[in-house]
Amino acid sequence: MMVVQLLILAIVGGVIGWITNLLAIKMLFRPFQPVSIPLINFKIQGLIPKRKAEIARSIGQTVETELLSIEEIIDKLVKSNNKDEILILLKNKITVIVANHLPSIIPSTFKGMISKYINDVIDEEGDKIITEAIEKMIEKATTSIELSKMIEDKVNEFEMEELERIVVNIAKTELKHIEVLGGILGFIIGIFQGIIILLL
Repeated sequence: MMVVQLLILAIVGGVIGWITNLLAIKMLFRPFQPVSIPLINFKIQGLIPKRKAEIARSIGQTVETELLSIEEIIDKLVKSNNKDEILILLKNKITVIVANHLPSIIPSTFKGMISKYINDVIDEEGDKIITEAIEKMIEKATTSIELSKMIEDKVNEFEMEELERIVVNIAKTELKHIEVLGGILGFIIGIFQGIIILLL
């Protein structure tokens, strides 16, 4: 009889622990909008919806300061191998322009000399010119583009249902472990409570 009572208390404790953790996970997001409780003048709202603006701002600032900056983005876009490709493209374009757009009165020999001269200048100064252009781009971008604000606005644009779906899909294994852990801890606590009750 004592074993049955102990088992019942343990099962009840396990169910309570599991439901408690399940509700705690659900209340991270729900309710999406504040819900007023009559008489006690208290409002309930999911933690993430309630602090969505603050979370979005924090994510934006963290990404910009700790993970990624405008300078790094532009630097990654224009790597050294990309510079070489730009120079080749530039030289090819100039060759075509010189050949097709200079007056036909100019002999093709002179056109070839002009094209070669410009290409030689690009070979000598092209890398420096591109580097200076990148530096100007970075300077302009850092003053005109607020990466943290862009990310903050993007997060704020998410509907809460969509944000909940994304988080649950990413962390569903971990969330399920939390639910199960709540049941296990509740079961163990139920056993201890049962032992104490039976001993008194």
